[in-house]
Amino acid sequence: MNEQNTSSPKFFDPGILRKSAIVDSGFALENRRLPLPSIVELSTSGTCNRTCVFCPRSDPTYPDVEEFMPLGLTEKLSTQLAAVEFSGLVIFSGFVEPLLDKKLYEHVALFRNQLPTARIEIVTNGDVLNEERLGRLFTSGLSTLSISVYDGKEDADRFENMCRSVGLQDDQFVIRNRYLPQEQDFGITLTNRAGMMDNAEFKRPSLVEPLAKPCFYPGYSFVMDYLGDVLLCTHDWGKKMVVGNLYKQDFIEIWFSKLLMTIRHRLNDADRNFKPCNVCDVDGTMMGKKHAEAWTELKDSSIQAGLK
Repeated sequence: MNEQNTSSPKFFDPGILRKSAIVDSGFALENRRLPLPSIVELSTSGTCNRTCVFCPRSDPTYPDVEEFMPLGLTEKLSTQLAAVEFSGLVIFSGFVEPLLDKKLYEHVALFRNQLPTARIEIVTNGDVLNEERLGRLFTSGLSTLSISVYDGKEDADRFENMCRSVGLQDDQFVIRNRYLPQEQDFGITLTNRAGMMDNAEFKRPSLVEPLAKPCFYPGYSFVMDYLGDVLLCTHDWGKKMVVGNLYKQDFIEIWFSKLLMTIRHRLNDADRNFKPCNVCDVDGTMMGKKHAEAWTELKDSSIQAGLK
């Protein structure tokens, strides 16, 4: 399926609507009370073969580390997600290229074996993709592959033909046209990535004053890198706030930690006056409203019960 980009100077990524539907459909409660994440996002390495102008990697100081997530970490996370009957979305993404990880097929298979009803997706630039690798990804248990195309419509057509040639259906691949000119925001919804674009090639400065607007990201997404560090949200791959580590803690311990609970309540109340949220320009209300309402209800019921 090829996403059709508009010519609006303030580009709105149509993939946001698709992802929002996935977030809502994955809404679930632990013990009928506590909201679980709808999205588990993983960065299985610290490296990418591109430095796109609108990505923090175009900042010369952004680290590029050729290290990869051990399978043992994936096994621990997938097992603990299975224990809470997770059926949302597991997505391999981050500011890296997932297909550079030679064990990516095994990571996908581990999640598929533990989470038979979950969606498993990968976001890739497609540079190392071919028909053999494409087929192997889906044999391993992949649900959908999103290909971000940076080099023009010819490449977009080539990737679509490749997907069709191995028998993929429309809901199994997404072609994201990221080759549009700057006047069309390069075909993405541009942000300052939680204040990480100050020194990037295409600069979007950190905010001087915090946005007076809620943000729902930490309420519906669990974000982890190849070192096991759990991050505040999908925009903070610069790790300005690490909220836990899966080597040292369990999934449930991190997800329901006092730190994350406090952050969710503050952000739901439009309080961004802490790092890195105080410099971030991301609209965090485009998805996750059901989770935000559940967290607010939980907070209100705790207050009424005299709990802190």
